[in-house]
Amino acid sequence: MKNLKRFITITVCMLFIVVAFAQKPNIHILATGGTIAGAGNSSVSGHYKPGEVAIASIIEAVPQLKNIANITGEQFANMASQNMTNFIWLRLAKRVNELLKSPDCDGVVITHGTDTMEETAYFLNLTVNSDKPVVIVGSMNPSTSVSPDGPLNLYNAVLVAGSPKSKGLGAFIVMNGSIVSASNALKINTVRIHTFQTPNGGEIGYVENGNVVYKFKPLKKHTINSDFNIEDINELPKVGIVYGYAGIQADMVSHMLNEDYKGIVYAGVGNGNFHKNIFPDMIKAQNQGIQVVRSSRVVTGPTTLDSEIDDAKYHFVASQELDAQKARILLMLALTKTSDWNKIQEYFMEY
Repeated sequence: MKNLKRFITITVCMLFIVVAFAQKPNIHILATGGTIAGAGNSSVSGHYKPGEVAIASIIEAVPQLKNIANITGEQFANMASQNMTNFIWLRLAKRVNELLKSPDCDGVVITHGTDTMEETAYFLNLTVNSDKPVVIVGSMNPSTSVSPDGPLNLYNAVLVAGSPKSKGLGAFIVMNGSIVSASNALKINTVRIHTFQTPNGGEIGYVENGNVVYKFKPLKKHTINSDFNIEDINELPKVGIVYGYAGIQADMVSHMLNEDYKGIVYAGVGNGNFHKNIFPDMIKAQNQGIQVVRSSRVVTGPTTLDSEIDDAKYHFVASQELDAQKARILLMLALTKTSDWNKIQEYFMEY
């Protein structure tokens, strides 16, 4: 009888463990390096080396993760994000798509350096064809800092990725308690932990005391509704950015006309306006089949169609709310599907 009771007790306990495990979401963490994996010799110095800490150690440093999700980790890359490339973006998007196709994966968290985080997030927002959450997270202070922000950021990112509320909302950046949409995220401070903001829209939600709260949904097309599929693409069209300033000279653009560029994004002054010195070469580029997109170096507000420049006449594309770095990403992907400037302009209206 005692053995039977013991058997029943053990069986019930095991069932509770199985049920508890099954109720938690399955979240896979892809590590790419960055400050969140950085380490330095001093806890108060700004000097450190990114990508020094392996994903297993990062997960171990936040034992509370096991209370909110079934965690698996993968060291996808180990780099400072200023060295991000199109090739890595393509590999990453394909890996995320592969993971999210499995019924055993409820969401993906990507640890990433903050320098190009907004670009990676936007690329994934356009190329991950799933309604499951994709969360990009990092930190502004390294793991050896006296006040590292990485552990809490990672905890919040896993909460967001595992929340049913996050399904169908696209890719996010989760930092400093804020949930910001990939299409609007912008790094606005070089060193402070509140660096990611959304000047053109505001955060879509936040994490507070373990609760995921959404205020509104992104309206732009993304992920599951995206027209872009990169599964069979191994190289993206060459697109560059020209930054506008007073007195800019023609040679800032002219060299691009003979370097196999397929697109040029101009971060213009004001509402994406061209300086007279480079305007002839921008027309020449368009006539050569190099698609020109007008963006702006101004932080807020859209670059509007047919304002001071006759876009319809020259077949220029206006980037709308997208800054130059995101406009470059959308233009690269658009050029994998079409060279029709009207269709490309439609993409910039939709995404």
